[in-house]
Amino acid sequence: MPTAASAPSEPAPAEPDEAATVAVETEAPPTARDEVTDAPPRRQPRYHVILWNDDDHTYQYVIVMLRQLFGHPPERGWKLAKEVDDQGRVIVLTTTMEHAELKRDQIHAFGADRLIARSKGSMSASIEPER
Repeated sequence: MPTAASAPSEPAPAEPDEAATVAVETEAPPTARDEVTDAPPRRQPRYHVILWNDDDHTYQYVIVMLRQLFGHPPERGWKLAKEVDDQGRVIVLTTTMEHAELKRDQIHAFGADRLIARSKGSMSASIEPER
C-alpha cells in the first residue's frame, strides 16, 4: 500500500486570487452606458423667478429684498422695482428649477414692508419654465 507521502495527490483547490478577480471584472464587455457618445451633455431646464406687483410694498423694500436675496446692486433693484410696478411682473432670476424654487420661497419669507402699515406679508413670486 502506498504511503501518504508517496501517493499521487491531486492539487489542492487554489484560493481565488483577488487580482485575477479584479482583472476579470475590468475586462467585461462594455455596456451601452459605458460607450462614449458624441452627444453633448444635457442641460437642466431653466426656470424664471417672477416677482408680482402689489400696492403693499415700496420701491425701497423691493430694492433691499433684491439686494439681500439675489445680490442685485441698488441700480438694478430700482430698474426691476420700476418694471414690476409698470408691468405687473418682472423676471428677477433665471436658473435651475431647484434654485428657482428656493429663491421663490425666500421672497415669500422676506416679510412685510415696515414702511407701509397695511403691508401684512411678503411679496408674491412664482416660477415658470424658460421658453
